[in-house]
Amino acid sequence: MKLTPAVLEMNWRNVEDRIKNFIRDYVEKTGAEGVVLGLSGGIDSCTTAAISALALGGDKVLGLLLPEKETCNKRDMEHARKVAEKFSFKTQLIDITKTLENFYKSIPIFDVKDKIAKGNIKARTRMIYIYYYANRLNMLVCGSSDKSETMMGYFTKWGDVAADISPLMDLYKTQVRKLASHIGIPKEIVDKPPSPNLWPGQLAEKELGLKYEILDLILYGLEHFMKTEEIAEQLNINKELVEKVKQRWLLSEHKRRVLLTVKLGYRTIGKDFRLPRDPHKI
Repeated sequence: MKLTPAVLEMNWRNVEDRIKNFIRDYVEKTGAEGVVLGLSGGIDSCTTAAISALALGGDKVLGLLLPEKETCNKRDMEHARKVAEKFSFKTQLIDITKTLENFYKSIPIFDVKDKIAKGNIKARTRMIYIYYYANRLNMLVCGSSDKSETMMGYFTKWGDVAADISPLMDLYKTQVRKLASHIGIPKEIVDKPPSPNLWPGQLAEKELGLKYEILDLILYGLEHFMKTEEIAEQLNINKELVEKVKQRWLLSEHKRRVLLTVKLGYRTIGKDFRLPRDPHKI
């Protein structure tokens, strides 16, 4: 197998249709009124919101813009609104700065210098807002996570990855870009450097240590049981880099498991388990 960008190519019309059918089917089966999601202005959330609107109609999609003063980016807010206008879905802007400040003050061991722990509070706070809206409006939370960042554990557990459905989670970041272009997401959003925006100046590729174009091919090779030596040779990169990606993928498995528990021999959910009409009451 040759590790070239061609291996990540797909029939984007077919991908669009399958994702739209997935969203429609799940919303209908659960009796939900639509979907709600966090809308950051980045490629993942904009693509998720847009394709949800194409699937359900814009009146059944709500994008929550949840800025806070440390990382609020005017360009991102403009991008979010631009996509909402183009795909005709609803938005609501909520500044979460005061909520975050109250959280910081209420935690006895809070350390402002620990930017990762502080950033995770931001992601989990946004999750609380989004799920509250889902509860009140009988909507499903639609996640925006892509496969690259999920495999690398590059997300906040119980934060940005928390969702009822995640339509893009089987697409690598470079594939999300292709799908985004296909459905009409503006080029300036597709080409924008990704960032979780948990602290000023944060850039995803800088933290991951390599471009998504290379990362996605490494992950594809690993998923197809290629040896690290072969991946490194084909991509003309150091074997150590491939091994580092592999280890991060394996060591972050705990973040991808919903619950890790001890099996005591009891079957709590049988094969005939069915979702209730309101999935939030599980």
